[in-house]
Order: sequence, then structure tokens, then C-alpha cells
Amino acid sequence: MMITPIQEPAALSRILERTAALGFKMASEPLTGALLKTLAASKPCGRLLELGTGTGISAAWLLDGMDSASTLVTIDVDSAAQQIAREILGDDKRLEIRTQDALAYLKSNSAPRFDLVFADAMPGKYEGLEHALAVVRPGGFFVIDDLLPQANWPDGHAAKVPVLIETLAANPAFHMVPLAWASGIVVAVKS
Repeated sequence: MMITPIQEPAALSRILERTAALGFKMASEPLTGALLKTLAASKPCGRLLELGTGTGISAAWLLDGMDSASTLVTIDVDSAAQQIAREILGDDKRLEIRTQDALAYLKSNSAPRFDLVFADAMPGKYEGLEHALAVVRPGGFFVIDDLLPQANWPDGHAAKVPVLIETLAANPAFHMVPLAWASGIVVAVKS
């Protein structure tokens, strides 16, 4: 049974159109977006962090779930892809778009300060995981996706996925559940 998310963000269709025109192939799935929107809604006045802006698809979903007092910082090194997010979402006062290395950002912001971290890029997921986990507040979510086999995975990547999941499962500071949802997701909560 296919579940179609209801109430997609208003900006999503414009972002998807521009994403296709750019040829960007690393976009998050609608089911991932629906989950992110729901988790964001659970954090009133929340501080959210996205590692891997891409073209802004996941940011649009997160913003759609956030209340007016919440904020989202989204980070990416790909300024061409990120420009789509800037143009379509950039007027939202709750959003801060940063073009920089995610690991450098995490290392300079090492205190637990985010209520939700969505690691949608290699940095913060496969590189520097400990830094991404360190910025999650107690009771906060750490979310990763693309854990089920993907056609665009580089050679050798499949072996990294179970190691990542096992590392998260063994972390005593987090309670986590892997989900066969969308592209494969882990939702972890800091205790």
C-alpha cells in the first residue's frame, strides 16, 4: 500500500521543478518529508538543524511543520543546489541558510543546542557522527535517511550502512529505531 503525504508544503512543487531542471539527484522522498514535518511540529519554539540543504526539499517540509517561534539552520557546501532553496525559501525569517562545511559548523557549535538534527549528507552521518550527536539536546531527535539500498550509492557504500546503524544502536545516550520507511530512516532520541 502506498501512502501519499497530505498537505505538502506550498513551495514544494516549485522546488521540485527547479531541482529537476538542475539535474539534482539527491532529493529526499515525500515520505521522508512528511515524517520530518511531523517531528518538527512536535518541537514548539524548537531549534532545528539540517545537514545537507540540497535544493531545499527537506527544509520546505521542516519549515511547514515548524511553529512561528522555531528556527531552522540548513547547511551545505553545494552553493548551486542551495541557491534554489535561497530563492524559494529565503524570505522565511525562521530560516538561516549557510554555505559551509557541515563538519566545521558542528565542531564550532559543539554544545547541545538543537531539538532536531536531520543529517542528510555524509558529514554528520558517516563523517563526524559524534559531532552531530553532540549538538542534539536531551529529548531532541537525530534523524538520518537513505539507509535502504539506493541506485546512486558509490562503490563500497553499502558496507557503511550497517556500521552506522550499529554505532547509533550502541550509543547509550540515544534511543533509536530503524524504519523501513521511504529510503530507510533512523529516528533517534537523546535521553
